Amino acid sequence: MIAKLEPEFMPMVKVIDDFKASVAKTESTELYIAVERNGGLTAVYKMDIYKENTGHDEENYEIAERIIKTLLWAKGGFKVFIAGSKYIYDRIADDYRIGGAREFDYNFMSRVYEKEFEVVYVENIADAPLENDVSSPVGRNMDGCRIGFDAGGSDRKVSAVVDGETVYSEEVVWFPKTESDPQYHYDGILSAMKTAASYMPRVDAIGVSSAGVYIDNKIKVASLFIKVSDEDFENKVKNMYIDVAKEIGDVPIEVANDGDVTALAGAMSLEDYNVFGVAMGTSEAAGYVDKDGNITGWLNELAFVPVDFNKGAMVDEWSGDYGCGVKYFSQDAVIKLAPRAGIELDESLSPAEKLKVVQGLMEKDDERAADIYDTIGTYFGYAIAYYSMFYEIKHVLIMGRVTSGKGGAILLDKANQVLKEEYPDLYNKITLHIPDEKARRVGQSVAAASLPKIK
Repeated sequence: MIAKLEPEFMPMVKVIDDFKASVAKTESTELYIAVERNGGLTAVYKMDIYKENTGHDEENYEIAERIIKTLLWAKGGFKVFIAGSKYIYDRIADDYRIGGAREFDYNFMSRVYEKEFEVVYVENIADAPLENDVSSPVGRNMDGCRIGFDAGGSDRKVSAVVDGETVYSEEVVWFPKTESDPQYHYDGILSAMKTAASYMPRVDAIGVSSAGVYIDNKIKVASLFIKVSDEDFENKVKNMYIDVAKEIGDVPIEVANDGDVTALAGAMSLEDYNVFGVAMGTSEAAGYVDKDGNITGWLNELAFVPVDFNKGAMVDEWSGDYGCGVKYFSQDAVIKLAPRAGIELDESLSPAEKLKVVQGLMEKDDERAADIYDTIGTYFGYAIAYYSMFYEIKHVLIMGRVTSGKGGAILLDKANQVLKEEYPDLYNKITLHIPDEKARRVGQSVAAASLPKIK
């Protein structure tokens, strides 16, 4: 199916399917990729590739490079093991280094996991690390008096939750992304938690939902602190949620990525598992709840996962890579497609204001605006099929301001059409949802509050 406003779009899933079909007709060998993250947890991906030195080495590398990039940003990791192709290993090792094509990824993963990123060649597949991806139960705890805190880029939400019922909730506007002094963030978070605590007889546990990457309740990377210096981040930000919790009392705290908490809220609402959430806003945020109803600890930073194989696709300014989700499932996608649809946007407007212009046209049933959402829906249908190579998905929750209004319905319908026509097995297995905004907001706070277990 052709993307209406971007016919040159090359869905990753179709390119890989075509590659696998071609390899199956010729002499092949197995490629084994393992990606290790914290605690020795390891994700594995295996596929057949053309035998080396048969004129297909570049094709093998191009596919493997995209797969490895996907594994890193979906599952997370600081060490990549490659078995089955010395050529692919040499190329990937050259990419992931200072000065290499994937220097951004190299630095990001090194910072998150506090270990220098490595690419390791394994001579024999039998000696490569095995899959080790055990998730542990987090959330769905409703007992006692709990604080649920949700840190957004434009407002912060906090709830007091007693035995699963929200007894108080508030939203306060704040500006964390423009503040360089971490004391501003600390005071805002502490004030919210003290307010929630005042509505309960005691505090038994604190759960936090926040954009960014969190390991062992420590802040590894978070856009909320983008203006904070590296020194202040290391000394004052990394343990901020842990430090704030100590001021409330000696109670358990659990901090999770907001995408994962949204997926958990959806799973709790649907009373089902294998829930995959995607929020299309300033960027693409994602979360996942597995077959056991658990948050996995995977990175789920799908903004950096490639969905378009076309090397001429728009490049993400931050990572320097092409065809990644941020340019397909965020307000950037709407802005990118507007000129192709014949909509001229005032360059003096902010990205959020440009999105509102297109949404205003959509509310008037403007066909040009409808074409934008139709195109994003095509992207998304194929992306779901691609994500399904790495996630077991039963429900997809589509959220974020890009999906609000009539455009969201068009997007969802088109994604369903792609699945129905191109991937009927997935269409019959996966249900797409746009949750009610009010229910999502309340659900988010309750889900965040439910994260920790009371000792």
